[in-house]
Formats: sequence, C-alpha cells, structure tokens
Amino acid sequence: MADAATTPPKPSGDHVEQVERSDIDIGEIIGRTSEFFDFFVFAIAAVLVFPRFVFSFASPVDGVLYSFAVLALGFMARPVGTIIFTEIGRRYGQGVKLTAALFLLGMSTVAISFLPSFEQEGWLTVASLCLFRMGQGAALGGAWDGMSSLLALHAPEGQKGRYATLPQIGAPIGLILASGLFIFLRSSLSEEEFRSFGWRYPFFVAFAINVVALFARLRLVVSDEFKMLFSESDLHARPVLETIREEWLNIIIGAFTPLATLALFHMVTVFPLGWIYLQSPGDVTAFLAIEIIGALFGLGTLIASGFIADQIGRRTLLTYCAAGIALYAIVSPMILSLGRSGEALYVIIGFSLLGLSFGQSSGAVATGFAPRNRYTASNLTADLSWMFGAGFAPFVALYLTEHLGLWSAGAYLLSGAICTLVSLIVFRRRQEERRSQDSSWR
Repeated sequence: MADAATTPPKPSGDHVEQVERSDIDIGEIIGRTSEFFDFFVFAIAAVLVFPRFVFSFASPVDGVLYSFAVLALGFMARPVGTIIFTEIGRRYGQGVKLTAALFLLGMSTVAISFLPSFEQEGWLTVASLCLFRMGQGAALGGAWDGMSSLLALHAPEGQKGRYATLPQIGAPIGLILASGLFIFLRSSLSEEEFRSFGWRYPFFVAFAINVVALFARLRLVVSDEFKMLFSESDLHARPVLETIREEWLNIIIGAFTPLATLALFHMVTVFPLGWIYLQSPGDVTAFLAIEIIGALFGLGTLIASGFIADQIGRRTLLTYCAAGIALYAIVSPMILSLGRSGEALYVIIGFSLLGLSFGQSSGAVATGFAPRNRYTASNLTADLSWMFGAGFAPFVALYLTEHLGLWSAGAYLLSGAICTLVSLIVFRRRQEERRSQDSSWR
C-alpha cells in the first residue's frame, strides 16, 4: 500500500494552464450531451416507436414494458463494457479506448435506424434491437474518460460543488434536443410517415453528434498535457478485478448513494411518457413540450446546486434532496393524476428536485476511493449506480402502476430515497475509517 512519501505530487497548475480548464469543461459537456442525447433518443423511441414497430405482437401495455426491458439492457451491459474497454485502455492507451468505444456507440445507434419491422423479420428484429441496445450500453461504459474526476481534483478551493455540476449539464441539454427533434418530426409528418421512416432520423442525428464528440474529446485525451494531468493526479486505469478486491464495499455503498437521484431521473422523464402514451396517445407530443420546460427548470437548479453545495457541502445537500425526493414520492401520484396541469406540475417539481440532487451525485461518489483506485472505481460505481437506480425504474414503475395503481410507483421512488439516506450515512462512516487508517487517502 502506498504511503504519503510515495504519493505523486499534485499538479502545480502549469499543466492546467497548458490544457485550459475551459477546454476540459467544454470537452466534458460535449461528451456528456452526446451520450445523453443518444439515451433520450432511444428512450423516447421506446415509447413512441418500438411498442408498435418491434413489439407489434403484444398488447400496448406489454409493448411498452418490453421496450423498457430492452432499455434496461443497456444499463446491464455498461459494467461489461467497462471491463473490456478498461483493459483496452491499459494496453493501447486512452485514445484507442475512446475511439473504439464511441465507434461502437455510433455503429450501434445508427444500426437501430435501419431496423425492419416485426412484420418483416419477426423475432430477428427483436433480437437485433436487444443486441444494438447492449452495444450502446457497453460503449457508454467504455467511453468513461475520467474528465469528471479530473475536474473535481482541480476545482479551485471553495468551488468543488460548482465544478461537479459541469459533467451533469449534458443531461438536460440532451433531453431538450431529443424531445425537440421528436416534436418537430411528429408535427411535420403524418402518423404513417413518422412510423415508416420519420423516427429513424433522430438516430442518424445521434450518430453525427457522436462523431463531433469523438473529435472534441480525442483532442484532449491524446494531448501530452492531458496525459500529464492524469499522471500527476494519480488517475490511472487499474485492473478491474484488483480494484474490486480493494474497493468492493465502497463500490457497493457508492452505487446506492445516488439511488434516489437516478430513480427520479427516469421517474420524471421516461416513466410518465410511457404512462401518458398508454392513457392518451394523442397527448404525447404535448407532454414532450412539458418535459422541455421541465428540463429548463432542472438546468437552472442543477447550476444552483453547485453554489449551494459549496456553502453547505455536497453530502448535506444530497441528504436534503433525498428527503425532498421522499416527500415528492408520496405526493407525486396525486399530482400526476390531475390532468394536464398536474402533469406539468409533476414534471416541474420533479425536474427541480432532480437538478439539485443530480448536480452533485457524481461528486459525492468519486471522493470515496483511494487515489490509486479512483479512476476505475468511479467508473464501476457509476455503471452500477445507473443500473440499479435508473436502469429498471421505467419498467418497474410502469408494471407496478398497471397492476396496483399510481401510488405504487411513488412507493418505489420512496424506497430509493430511503436507500440513499442509509447509504449516505454508511458512506460517511466508511470515509472516516479510511482517513484514519490510510494516510495516503485524500
């Protein structure tokens, strides 16, 4: 185990100036926006397209549930992608790793746009959709470039909360772009034209954005200054099995720390879209417009979360947010059942809470590991957090709603808030123990 004498020094700041912070900020925002745009394009298509195009053999409810199950496959594949691409990065470098991961992401995404209908190819269409979705998930696991950890380590004193929000800004931007594109297509094309070919265009756009994001991120990742920053910050890709052996308990606890946040992420975006589609298909386009408004509120509170966290602390803010999410979980089923005004209120309140908590969720997890494990452990923890917190949320919430009523979806979200509160307490104690036992931990 490394001691304080062998710990690499922190960067003096010269390298940070050579690779300007603004370049890292912009590169991270572009990369995360691309990833979230990909995600929301698939998620919206999982409601508007796949139930009738791929799962036409099923009832409307089952068709959406099957689509949400395929959506979850992407999150299940992320840890597998992390394992594979981490080894590629260790052997051939970050540039090769990132290029291969984003190439897989782009190819998987554009391949979905060429899918035939179930009537044309039957179960081959279903199998292809599952395969391409798993390709997207594995690619996202491999696309982790460590820039969020780098930003956290080099944030100016007293501004760590603000810097923690930068990678998260891509989520509301990605949702706004994806929703706006689907609104445009649904408004410009007839229902038959949209179902025949219109839905394919967002996947082409996602592919184009991936190409732009690849070059923007490669420009940083392959630079000598960027590599020096990673080396001096002790951000190295370690073998996955070694990292798990040393950090397994922290990884598990860390994976459940943002559970409420990531469950809420899908409870205000994907789940209500599916529920409204089943209740009133004609209102889906209007609800996408409401989600754009909600995303703007979320973007505002996400930025505000950085300033608040710098005043009261990130974990304190997450604790308050988890309590707020618990309260929201109790009242949200009643709000959502109030019609169009209730839907708008549900989305705006939900996104406002989501922005406050999502803005700081990754920063709280990344600081819980020994420096030598931070890069790989943060990647694995993020994968597991998304899988447990968000991956199954739309499927479980819709299934419970259809069988037990809206109150059960609220109860599901409430359970996530409780898990987060417990994890925050345990995680804080683990950190205190690590500090007292390992002098190299920082």
